[in-house]
Order: sequence, then C-alpha cells, then structure tokens
Amino acid sequence: MAVGGGSTIDSSKAIALGSLYEGDFWDFYEGKPVEKALAVATILTISAAGSEGSGGSVITHENGMLKRACGGDAMRPVFSILNPELTCTLPNYQTASGATDMMAHVMERYFTNTKDVEITDRLCEGILLTIIKEAPIALADPTNYESRANLMWAGMVAHNDICGVGRDQDWSSHQMEHELSAYYDVAHGAGLAVMFPAWMKHVMHHNVLRFAQFAVRVWGCEMDFEKPENTALQGIAKFEQFLISIGMPVRFAELNAKGEDIPKMVKTLGLGSRTLGSFVKLTENDVTEIYKLAV
Repeated sequence: MAVGGGSTIDSSKAIALGSLYEGDFWDFYEGKPVEKALAVATILTISAAGSEGSGGSVITHENGMLKRACGGDAMRPVFSILNPELTCTLPNYQTASGATDMMAHVMERYFTNTKDVEITDRLCEGILLTIIKEAPIALADPTNYESRANLMWAGMVAHNDICGVGRDQDWSSHQMEHELSAYYDVAHGAGLAVMFPAWMKHVMHHNVLRFAQFAVRVWGCEMDFEKPENTALQGIAKFEQFLISIGMPVRFAELNAKGEDIPKMVKTLGLGSRTLGSFVKLTENDVTEIYKLAV
C-alpha cells in the first residue's frame, strides 16, 4: 500500500517487483520485461504523476544518478483511493508542478505521427483545457474541493493510457527531464516545464499543422492559414506563459541547472547510435540543441 504521490507509488512498485525476483530489481529498469509483481494499492496525496492508474514506475539509482523507467500491467495498482481533500494542504509549487506533469503526460501522447485519431485528440485537448482552467483556481483557493477533484481525475486519465489508445507516443521530453531531476533533484513537473517548450521549438517544423491545431484548440489562437507556423509558435508561447503564470520555471537557471552540464546529461542518456522519442527521432545532437534551447 503506497500512501503519497508518484515517488512513493513508484518506489512501492519497485518493491513489489523485487519481492518476487531473485536478482537485482534494477534489472527491470535496465530493460528486463516485467512479468509478475506483488499487488500494489494506493492512497493518493498529490495529483501529478498518474502512477495511481498506470503500470509504470520511475526511480533513481543514486550510483551514477540514473533515473530510469519500467512498465508492465503487473504493476498497475489493483485499486486506488482518490480523495481530493488529501491534496488541499499541498504547497502551491507542488500543485503547479503536478498540473504541469499531467499536461506533459497528455502531450507525450498528443504529438504523434499516427493519423486519424480524432477521438483521442479530443480527449487529450479536453484534459488539457480542464487543467488550464482548474490549476489557477486551486492555486488561488487550495481548499476548493471541486477544483482539486477535477485535477485529481485529470491526473488519473492523463496517464492510465486512455489518451494513448491506437496512437504512437513520444516520451523524449520525459527522458530528457529525467536527467535534470537526477542531476539537480528538481520536482519532475518543474523540470518538464523547462524541457517541453524547448522540445516543441526544436521539433515544431516536423508537423506544423499539429502544433497549429494544439494552438487553436487548446490555447484559443486564431489560425493563420497562410503561415501556420505563426499559429504554432503562438501556441507554444501561450503554453510557456501559462507555465510562468502558475509559478513554474521555464529556463535552466530557475532550476539552478547549468549549461556546462549538458554534455554530461547527454552522455548519461546513453544514446550512442540510438535515437530518442517517436514523433521526431532525436539524435545526441538534437538532444544537445534542445537542452541549449532551455538554458
């Protein structure tokens, strides 16, 4: 039984894996398939990671500061208790970080190369619009039950994969952020607030019309049919402005992260000849440029 947020739940999942495995449970975070685990249940105290509804787990190995993920349905909680009142005493920074994490979970699925996925597009957009509406309310009045309830439900459906049905997913921004969290011990949502806009600026031209759709449907921008890239850029700017408005960082310096550490973070990702992500397959050079955009 995990009582807490994403870190607590993910650590409980790691214990559940290791309890039925004779080797080092870290093997699963290095790629070993997940086949069985003890049953996990949760009582959620922060709306953010969505681990209360997912089969995923992310933990950090302090030897080398490696932050890695693994997943499998055997780790999906058998039940989760979601009581919005348990989130009312959260500091505003954690509430905002949680909202950002939820948005990132949706956007990792929204920016896809899969065509004709209108239903899940609309589900993604609806969840994003809910978070955009409710996060400022919860920050202004932390005891607002309805706002907390909407955010808690948004966090669940943002990451239980209902938004990812039938579509390729990206996850490169999460993997790049994991290095920030590992090196600087920053809140995951805060790191995503820095990384996601930078990733968007780097990959936007891969599918300008999808970014323009994001701008129009989520941020209420007017479509520039002659130059859709203008609409796409406006949407990214509005996203960044929203993050700032809820107290999130958008640059390395706000996390006390350092540009000179970029080569080390890129190396720790261990790409080599591999690529990162699905929407655009990122090379080491791409990752380096995205980190630089975030400085």
